[in-house]
Amino acid sequence: MVSPVWSVFQVAMFNLGRVIVSFSLAFLVPMAWAWVQDSPELVRVWGGCFALTLASGGLIWWRGSRHRCELKARDGFLLVNLVWLTLPAYSALPLWLTVPDITWVKAYFEAMSALTATGATALSGLDNLPVSVNVWRCFLQLIGGLGIMLLVVAVLPMLGLGGMQLYKAETPGPMKDDRFTPRIAETARGLWGVYFVLSLACVVAYRWAGMNWADAFMHMCTTMGLGGFSSHDASFGFWNSPRIEAVAIVFMVLSGISFVRYFMVIRSRSLRPIWSDREIRAYVVVLLGSVCLVAGHLLFAGVFPTWQEALRNSAFHVVSVATTTGYASTDYALWPAFVPVWLMFLGCFVSCAGSTGGGIKMVRMVLLVKQARRELVRIIHPRVVNPVSLGRKALPPTVMTAVLGFMLIYGAITVGLTMLMLLSGLDLVTGFSAVIATVNNIGPGLGAVGPASNFGVLSEFQLVVLTFAMMLGRLELLSVLVLFVGAFWRR
Repeated sequence: MVSPVWSVFQVAMFNLGRVIVSFSLAFLVPMAWAWVQDSPELVRVWGGCFALTLASGGLIWWRGSRHRCELKARDGFLLVNLVWLTLPAYSALPLWLTVPDITWVKAYFEAMSALTATGATALSGLDNLPVSVNVWRCFLQLIGGLGIMLLVVAVLPMLGLGGMQLYKAETPGPMKDDRFTPRIAETARGLWGVYFVLSLACVVAYRWAGMNWADAFMHMCTTMGLGGFSSHDASFGFWNSPRIEAVAIVFMVLSGISFVRYFMVIRSRSLRPIWSDREIRAYVVVLLGSVCLVAGHLLFAGVFPTWQEALRNSAFHVVSVATTTGYASTDYALWPAFVPVWLMFLGCFVSCAGSTGGGIKMVRMVLLVKQARRELVRIIHPRVVNPVSLGRKALPPTVMTAVLGFMLIYGAITVGLTMLMLLSGLDLVTGFSAVIATVNNIGPGLGAVGPASNFGVLSEFQLVVLTFAMMLGRLELLSVLVLFVGAFWRR
């Protein structure tokens, strides 16, 4: 008799093989860059990684073909976790083979950071890496931006695959049942269509602003994915260009908004789906208010002599960290302490649900504020009927229960991982900020992992902990933690 645990794995492995086969095509992108700009040896490395990924994925697919069946919710959650554990291993292989003095743990950390669009790097000397290696790091963030699972559902729609289970497990935000097309495959194609159009506009804008085509492509990938990897150690400080920073600000702001809303704008030929969205309005207000607040503080503290310089640096770094991108044009950790701490705080919640950003999402913060106000009103008027609403729609109690449960687990995970980092020997600022930066997929932290440094200074144990934190944040905690519940594995 087949055990319940093994039967779940059998169903998931068939679909995992399909995902790996699809992912193998991604290696052709850096291989093309290596063919044009790097050595024949690197072309062979990328070709070998492509062949290995394709062959192993095909073998897993073939071995699991007898277990093909409709995915249930449990199968979908397990598959998503297997994908996000497996694909970074394939992604890390070329880094391990090409980057000097890199360990497997650092390579896996870098690959997980790329696919989860976190942007926390453990590498230095980026300017001296082969172009194809930097292209690979950045291209992974473009793939990971909306989620590799949505790509597979869009490109390989097959009957009876239970795409909705994957969509619920992968899509960020508390209201995952909202769809804007009847079929999940059509939903995924619509999201990626919008993603592609904005990505094309972004790469052209970067080229117009002064980047070469290689840098424009790489930074388009990390801007649209809100990942923040760069091909230069100095990040945007390499150019010190107001025009390039302005392009980055525009597309980071656009990528922090739900891509579902863009599709609805296109279908309705009206901006109403954006202007009427309570979450987007809160997103814009918080960003504008924070830019003005930080600029004023920097000017008052004498960090910059003019309002124009203070505003330029404030706008770029507020938008970059708040949207969990993580670009930097200067070491903002050296600014007055309020500013870097405020930026990290913004990165925890500002991005909208359905965007490529990380964190707990603005919609949850809006609902928490509404719930707090509701409780204050109930103290004064115990019998008043005052349900929590979003827009003009009253939300069922189950939504608020889910939000409160998520926040409880979010707090417990943050505290637990921070204690683990402190136990390993890190100081409080570095340990806490590293956890905040990885759980929320922000990228740089503070202290030893600040914007002027990187995560390469940490021990391998600390990198393993933070790798797990990045995966937790990308899959919004519950999709991972549900695997540790005993009932998940029982029939």
